[in-house]
Amino acid sequence: MTGLSTVLIVVGLFLAGGVYSFQKQQMPKSVVVLLALGSAMCLVAGVLRIQGIWE
Repeated sequence: MTGLSTVLIVVGLFLAGGVYSFQKQQMPKSVVVLLALGSAMCLVAGVLRIQGIWE
């Protein structure tokens, strides 16, 4: 596991927590969707780097 993979996964989980928090606060759906997309992209990139698929 590389340092960048770890950072991407941690950032993705942090953003996922933000999605949950923003949803509970009734924030605009566009903000929640953008945050969810960012979270998913970070998590997928981190996992792909761990698997060695994306370098």
